[in-house]
Amino acid sequence: MKNVMEIKGYKALIVFDPDTNMFRGEFIDLNGGADFYASDVKSLQREGAISLKVFLDMCREDGVEPLKRYSGKLMVRLPTELHQRAAASAAATGKSLNAWLTDVVAQASA
Repeated sequence: MKNVMEIKGYKALIVFDPDTNMFRGEFIDLNGGADFYASDVKSLQREGAISLKVFLDMCREDGVEPLKRYSGKLMVRLPTELHQRAAASAAATGKSLNAWLTDVVAQASA
C-alpha cells in the first residue's frame, strides 16, 4: 500500500499537509482518532509511537476496545454499466458476483 507506515504492528496512513508543511499520520483500524505530525520519516515513527501509546493507554483506562470491528458486510453502489460488466466477469469465471468481488478486493488490497 502506498503512504502506509507500520508502527508497533499498527498501520498509519501518511499524507502531506500543505497547511503545516508537515507529514500527517493517522492510524487506520483504530476505534478513534490517533494522529501525529512530523517533517521527516524518523520523526514520524517517533511521534506515531507516542500517539499510539497515548491512545492505547486511554483505551485501557476506559475499558474500550482499541480496534474497529468489521462485520464482513459491505454495501457497494455501482453505476449500472459497471454492475453489468462485473456480473458478466463473475459469470465468465464461474463465480457468484460476491465471490468474484471478494477475489478482486483481496488482490487489490494485498
